[in-house]
Amino acid sequence: MSFSRVILSKGRSARTSVKASVRFLSPSGVSEKWFQSRFYSSSSSEDVRYIDPKTKVHTYHFQDSLPRLPIPKLEETCRRYLDAQKPLLTPEQYEDTKQLVDKFQKREAPGLNAELLQKNKSNKHTSYIAGPWYDMYLTARESIVLNYNPFMMFNDDPTAENNDQVIRATNMIKSAMRFKLSLDETFLEPDVYHLKPQLSDTQWFRNVIRFVPRQLSWYGAFLVKAFPLDMSQYARLFCSTRIPELKKDRLATFESGRHILVMRKGNFYVFDTITTDGHIVPTATIYQNLKHILDDPTPPPNFPVAALTSENRDTWASMRHALEAIPGNEEILRLIDSAVFALSLDDHELNSVADVTRTFLHGNGTNRWFDKSFQLIICKDGKAAVNFEHSWGDGVAVLRFFNEVYKDTTTRPACTPASAQNFSGETTVRKLDLNLNPEIERGIYAAKDKFDTTVKGLDIAELQVHTYGKDYIKSKKLSPDAIMQLAFQMAFFRQNGKFVPTYESCSTAAFKHGRTETIRSASNATVACAEAFQKSHRAGVEEMTDRIRRAADWHAKLTKEAAMGQGFDRHLFALRLLAESTGKVPDIFQDPAYKQINHIILSTSTLSSPALMLGGFGPVVRDGFGVGYGIQNDWLGCNVTSYPPDRDVRGFLECIRLSLEDIYCVLEGKNFKQ
Repeated sequence: MSFSRVILSKGRSARTSVKASVRFLSPSGVSEKWFQSRFYSSSSSEDVRYIDPKTKVHTYHFQDSLPRLPIPKLEETCRRYLDAQKPLLTPEQYEDTKQLVDKFQKREAPGLNAELLQKNKSNKHTSYIAGPWYDMYLTARESIVLNYNPFMMFNDDPTAENNDQVIRATNMIKSAMRFKLSLDETFLEPDVYHLKPQLSDTQWFRNVIRFVPRQLSWYGAFLVKAFPLDMSQYARLFCSTRIPELKKDRLATFESGRHILVMRKGNFYVFDTITTDGHIVPTATIYQNLKHILDDPTPPPNFPVAALTSENRDTWASMRHALEAIPGNEEILRLIDSAVFALSLDDHELNSVADVTRTFLHGNGTNRWFDKSFQLIICKDGKAAVNFEHSWGDGVAVLRFFNEVYKDTTTRPACTPASAQNFSGETTVRKLDLNLNPEIERGIYAAKDKFDTTVKGLDIAELQVHTYGKDYIKSKKLSPDAIMQLAFQMAFFRQNGKFVPTYESCSTAAFKHGRTETIRSASNATVACAEAFQKSHRAGVEEMTDRIRRAADWHAKLTKEAAMGQGFDRHLFALRLLAESTGKVPDIFQDPAYKQINHIILSTSTLSSPALMLGGFGPVVRDGFGVGYGIQNDWLGCNVTSYPPDRDVRGFLECIRLSLEDIYCVLEGKNFKQ
């Protein structure tokens, strides 16, 4: 079996180049002996690890001094909005939209913007978009499966024998608990983007910056071109869940949670992974508990309650209230909600990229609790992934956790087949059984039927192009991401003869409580380039190279603006919400062009990490593509989803391949038409 190493995340999650290394940190003034006992205490000596006490920077050292997410100037937002509309509209449609934008900018927008600025000034602890963005997710009533939750698949452990299902699950639990306790005790190194790592990614910098007061620490980092990132989303990483409620869900975090939830064959189990005095439980206990669960002969339930988490949110809320009304169920649901995280143990092996995507993106709907902040999924062959709920965060915290757990499990595994032979002792597993009534059973049956119908309608395909990769593109002084985005525009035009709204997510984590901004990859420059490739028979190599470069330069400009909070999508979103709260919605937001540009046909995202093998997400609209892509040193790849017959995913991928080959021909100085 050959797996593609495509790297991606959900279309609405954060695109980031954060380079986080594994550091479980010893604090200043705390003895290494105490730190070891706190984080690695165990009855078995193999769990006591040497802690490298190199850095002493508090996890939230930079948080208080992070700059606030800026609200763009109104005239710039309007200009950028029109720039993004131009490639999508006819000249006549564009003129109509331009008139509405001009009217909005002169009449309604100044008052709305002044109100937004005043609200932002009164809420200096957060960003202007954080609250509305949470509400956007939590008020959405459609299923979070396919529509929101993405997955990220781990690479295999390089030590083949450690890919045994129970061995790998034991190691991942152990490393996850190390990460959690480091975070709880604020020993986890802050996320920092090092523009000049030779200056800032050094022990000297860490030793100096820790003495800078927290209110000034960001400015100290900035002096050496280091940019600390927002760490607020980490508070929802563990012991958190999304709880369904009518009209609007809520997020709940249970700081006292010490157990994990394990699911197998749709059955629920819990066991503690942290002791009452704050230590990680012995590796042997974790291993024995997992073996006990895997050996449990209990068959799958006739009515798997987990299927309800894939339902319409109002339907699930009603079902949950009915569940809670039955004696004994409220305590069990609380145990599920308060678990540190969920672990799903699947009984099958993976045989293809499509199988990977189906297993980790949605599974069969009965062995997942999609509401948990994240769930680890480990298959019989040891293939592992994270599936995460999206409302609480944009992937930055999940990616950091993902990277750290992979590195920790592969460089210093707590459990090996050899050490497991000596494990013994009693298990501490508790099996959970929810009580049902006929109403709930009917609801579960309907949820499972709806789930099966929906996932059967999803088509999945992947592509790898080995002609060139990141190194080659950079040698031509071009942005690899810009080239991939250009190829998507060229491909869609080649397949469909038009250009459509495109979303590339960009993290604004450089700001306090930043979420994401949209990079609108369809531009006048990509249109000119795509049309020339498809239609021109006379354009020479020099002219085509210039068109590629212009498209790449424009994309780089958009990316920089988005990362600095200078897009238009979030600003207009906030202004629209304010207008709707008054009941007077400006014409700009009722314009068909506004609705069209927010109907995202090409939803795209990429993440880069040596721990990632594959990932994916669903289209955000019925007639769209979910495009996850990876850019490696010597190859380029995509993992794409769609709903036929609305879209032909294989035809689209073939057009991407042809477009990437055309670009390569031009960059090589050849006529692409030959």
